[in-house]
Amino acid sequence: MPNTYDSLTVGDTFSWSRTVTMQDVQTFADVTGDDNPIHIDEEAGKASRFGQPVVHGVYVLGLASKVLGRDFPGPGSIAVSLSAKFLRPVPVGAEVTIEVKVAEKIERHRHVRIRLYAYVGGEMCLGGEAVVIPPDA
Repeated sequence: MPNTYDSLTVGDTFSWSRTVTMQDVQTFADVTGDDNPIHIDEEAGKASRFGQPVVHGVYVLGLASKVLGRDFPGPGSIAVSLSAKFLRPVPVGAEVTIEVKVAEKIERHRHVRIRLYAYVGGEMCLGGEAVVIPPDA
């Protein structure tokens, strides 16, 4: 059941985790055309400053988008804006935890500002925010 504007409260939170596989990264590269070798080539990843292949930052942001659209607020949500800072690399094969928190209810438009966070191994790898229109009742 999705959360509506009226049912959401500032401070409400939700979290979800997923392990990002090399197949996930390759599929993302195929779909977007972003086939930067540091993401999809083991040797290039090892030779990079990260010492291993890393997940596309926008893929991690996409996981946050999944949470907004499918989990919290949930089906029927409409993104108005989405922004993020990429704070550290996410190694391919790592478990990413997405956390979202209601920061503000914008009564004039019945929008909700949500803080987004992504963690790997307990360390924040992405921070940002979204403004969404929650689903109707």
